[in-house]
Amino acid sequence: MKKQIAIIGGGPSAFLLAAFLDTEKFKVTIYEKNKTAGRKFLVAGKGGFNLTHSEAIDQLINRYTPHSVLKDALLEFTNSDFRNWLNKIGIPTFIGSSKRVYPDPGIKPIQVLNTILQHLKDRNITIRYEQHFTGWDPNNTPIINRQAVPSHFTVFCLGGGSWKVTGSDGHWLDTFSKKGILTKPFKASNCSYDVDWKTDFITRYDGAPLKNITITCQGKTQKGEAVITTFGLEGNAIYGLSPQIRNQLKLDTSATIHIDFKPTLTLEAIRTKIKSSHFKTTTDILKKELKLSPVQIALLKTYVSKSDYLNHEHLAQVIKAFPIELIKAAPQDEAISTVGGVALEAVSKDFELLALPEQFCIGEMLDWDAPTGGYLLQACVSSGVYLAKHLNKHH
Repeated sequence: MKKQIAIIGGGPSAFLLAAFLDTEKFKVTIYEKNKTAGRKFLVAGKGGFNLTHSEAIDQLINRYTPHSVLKDALLEFTNSDFRNWLNKIGIPTFIGSSKRVYPDPGIKPIQVLNTILQHLKDRNITIRYEQHFTGWDPNNTPIINRQAVPSHFTVFCLGGGSWKVTGSDGHWLDTFSKKGILTKPFKASNCSYDVDWKTDFITRYDGAPLKNITITCQGKTQKGEAVITTFGLEGNAIYGLSPQIRNQLKLDTSATIHIDFKPTLTLEAIRTKIKSSHFKTTTDILKKELKLSPVQIALLKTYVSKSDYLNHEHLAQVIKAFPIELIKAAPQDEAISTVGGVALEAVSKDFELLALPEQFCIGEMLDWDAPTGGYLLQACVSSGVYLAKHLNKHH
C-alpha cells in the first residue's frame, strides 16, 4: 500500500517535490489555499520570467546567505539540471546577456505554469484548492479546512512574507511559533531602501538610472544597476547587498553604501584622466573625459562641497566611492522576497522539523537569503528535488 504525502502550499518548491517523488511508493496530494496554484510564480514572471542563473554551480552556491543550508540541495539539482528538466517537459530555455535563464521567446509565464501542472497531473499528483492550513491537532496531525489530514509525511511549502496579494502572507509564522518551532520574524529583502534626497535633486532625477556601477557595503561589492526614486534607491546592484545593509541597519540607525561610478577604471586611472584632460571645467572633465552620466554629475555637484568638487584628488576618490546613507528598508510587502521564517536550527540537514518528526519545511519559508536573478527560484526547486530524493531513498 502506498504511503501518503501531504504537501501544504502550491508553489515551485511543492511542484518540484511532487515531480520527483516516486509515485509507485507514494500517493501525493498538494493542498493549496488559493483557487489556483503558483500565483507568486506568475507575479515573478511579470518583469521577465527569470527562471535561474547560468553561472558555475560553485559561484551560484555562494550567492546564498548562509549558503551551507542549501549547498547539498543545489548540488543535487543544479541550475543545469533545472534547465534540462524544463526542456524535457516542454519548456526550452535560453541564457540572456546577463547570464540569467529565461523561457524561449514567445513562451509566457502562464504556459510554463500550465506545462508544469500538466506534468504533475500526468504523474497522478492530486492538487486540491481552497485548502487552509490552520495548525495541528493534539496528535500533531495538520488541520486543513478544520479537519485533521492524516499522512505518513507532511511537507510545508508555505512561502515567505512578501507579495501578500499572491497568498504568500506569512501568517503561518505565528502558528509555527506557538507550536514550539523556533522561528524568526520576517524582514524585507531584495527591496528598495529609503534615502533622504535633497528636494531639488530628486525633483529632477526621480526615475534616473545609475548604470554600470558597483555598490559596496560592509566589504561586499555588487555590480549592476540602480534606480533613483522618490523613496530612495532600488535595483539589482543594491538588492544583492540586502544582508549587509540589514546587518548595518540593525547595528546603527542608518547604513552607508559606497557607489563606484567607474568600476572599469582604477583610482589612479581616474586621477590621470582628470589631471591630463584638456577640458577646462570640472563638469566638462566629468562629462566628456570620464563619460559620467548627468545624474552621476548631479550627485557629485549636490552632495560634494564646492571646494572638494574642485579638488581633483578628492573628486577622484569620491567617484570611486560615493557615499549614500540609507535610512530604512521598504515595507515588507513591497519587497521581492523576505528573510526570516523557520529558523535553520529548527530543521535537520534534510529539512525535517526537529520538533515534528516526518514533517518537513522547504523553500522560502526557511530563513535563508538570496539576490534576485533566478537564485530564489533555483533554491526553491532544488530543495524540493532534494527532499523528494531523500524520501524516495529512505522511505
